[in-house]
Amino acid sequence: MIEKQTVTKELMEENFLKIYGQGENPLVFASPARINIIGEHIDYNGGKVFPAAIDKYLFCAIRKRNDSKIIYNDLFFPGTFSFDINDDFVFDKKNDYANFLNGILCCMKKRGLIFDVGFDCLIASNVPSAGGISSSSALECGFAWAVNETYGFNISRKDIALMGQQSEHEFMNVNCGIMDQYIIATGKKNTAELLDCAKIEHEYVPLNLGDYRFVVMNTCKQRKLADSKYNERRAQCEEGLKILQENGVKIRDLCSLSVDEFEKAGSFIKDEVIFRRVRHCVTEMDRVLKSVEALKNNDLVLLGQYLYQSHDSLKNDYEVTGIELDTLVQSAKENKNCIGARMTGAGFGGCAIALVHKDYIEDFCNSVQEKYKKVVGYEAGFFACSSGDGVSKI
Repeated sequence: MIEKQTVTKELMEENFLKIYGQGENPLVFASPARINIIGEHIDYNGGKVFPAAIDKYLFCAIRKRNDSKIIYNDLFFPGTFSFDINDDFVFDKKNDYANFLNGILCCMKKRGLIFDVGFDCLIASNVPSAGGISSSSALECGFAWAVNETYGFNISRKDIALMGQQSEHEFMNVNCGIMDQYIIATGKKNTAELLDCAKIEHEYVPLNLGDYRFVVMNTCKQRKLADSKYNERRAQCEEGLKILQENGVKIRDLCSLSVDEFEKAGSFIKDEVIFRRVRHCVTEMDRVLKSVEALKNNDLVLLGQYLYQSHDSLKNDYEVTGIELDTLVQSAKENKNCIGARMTGAGFGGCAIALVHKDYIEDFCNSVQEKYKKVVGYEAGFFACSSGDGVSKI
């Protein structure tokens, strides 16, 4: 294992040839991380979300072999994984990150795509893992695009995203939404995407932040409850939808309900917890649409207010934050150079984002760090980011 450093195309090529031997240079592909500006836990409730690809990338170098072998290596993690392209791939815990890659190959083979030979592959990432900015989806979609381009499969970006989701559902047994894979596959620099998760359609929205930048704040907390709580929240939302539909409310999903309609129909839901889960979905959907308009009108202060409101809803109605995320957001809110902050991702740890004036980012990070460590007992991680392009060949 080599010491972690900033990954570049040249570093990938150099180490690929060291590991796999001389010959043609490999093709190198970059796959971004993402932030979700607003629209949390509504992608699986038929809602619209507002993510952006960011300029933190996972890299994948790939070169065809003359036989049917597949060999995976990672620049920063020891161990080599070897398979055969003719294998029937199945999930195996001991295969670690290779499961994400084999899941994609499994989906491709199910679609009837034919591999004439195997390949060598080297992975390396500038994306913090398990930090709530979707390192696993960057891996899946980056690898899928690399294989697609190497073998000339001509798979669309939308289908790359759907394949990433299919792999999570069928191979990794994670019942995720479509947002992460979709923005990573289709993102464009200087834009965010208003993504309709029910129709799987998107609109690019210019991401003009002026003198402000998004700062990602990583709780550095090991997440243990996220998967079980995620499935519990999904089940609660499904129960809320069922109650409304049984009482004659004609909606396809929770996010089809407007705030005004919910004020009339919400009384059908007698269980207070289910009521709050549904209220979050309805109000968060409303905040997404208002946030897009605020951004189109260059009203960053108003956008920031919606970020704070989103966090409050995720804390009080959806209950997916916790002391770490709440401390980060409250500490950010107390800083005069921040105009908005919220948790982003599944919650229970992971990351929050803050909209901070570009001239005071270091001061902001130091101030929030001090307060966070005093409350939580250990340090958070911070980095500023800009928008980035979706998966692409370098």
